[in-house]
Amino acid sequence: MLHILHTKQLIKSDLTSVWAFISSPKNLAKITPEYMGFDIIGDLVNEKMFAGQIIEYHIKPIAGIKMHWVTEITQVKYLEYFVDNQKHGPYSIWHHKHFLKEVPGGVEMTDIVHYKLPFGILGKIINAIFIKKKIKQIFDFRYKKIEELFN
Repeated sequence: MLHILHTKQLIKSDLTSVWAFISSPKNLAKITPEYMGFDIIGDLVNEKMFAGQIIEYHIKPIAGIKMHWVTEITQVKYLEYFVDNQKHGPYSIWHHKHFLKEVPGGVEMTDIVHYKLPFGILGKIINAIFIKKKIKQIFDFRYKKIEELFN
C-alpha cells in the first residue's frame, strides 16, 4: 500500500527566485532538520537540476543511524516542477513531486510524496506509529524554513 503526503505553501516571492532556490540540490541541507545530518556525498557537477541527475547523500533519520540514500531527478520542467525518485534508500518506493505555480501574492509550492515501506504488514505498522509522523515533522520543518527564508 502506498502512503501519500501532500503539502502546499504560499511563498511571498517571485517564481524565478523560488525556483532557483528549490531546484538547487545544494539547498537541500538548508531545508532539512539539522539533527538528520544531511550530507551530500561528492561534488555536484551542476548546481542546476536536470533530468537524469543523481544525488547521493547520507542522512540520519532515526536515532542518529547513518543511512545511504541515492535520488534520481527524473523530470524537470523549468519554473514549473521536478520529480525525484529514490534509487537506493530506506523505502521500497519514494516518489516526490515538487510543483511551483505563480499565484496572486507569490508562488504556490506543492509537494506530493508517494512512499512505501518494506516489510509488508510490519512496514504498515511502523508507518502508522512512527514514519508518517517523522515525515510530517520533516516537511513541517521545511515549511517553517521556507517561511523564514522568503516570507
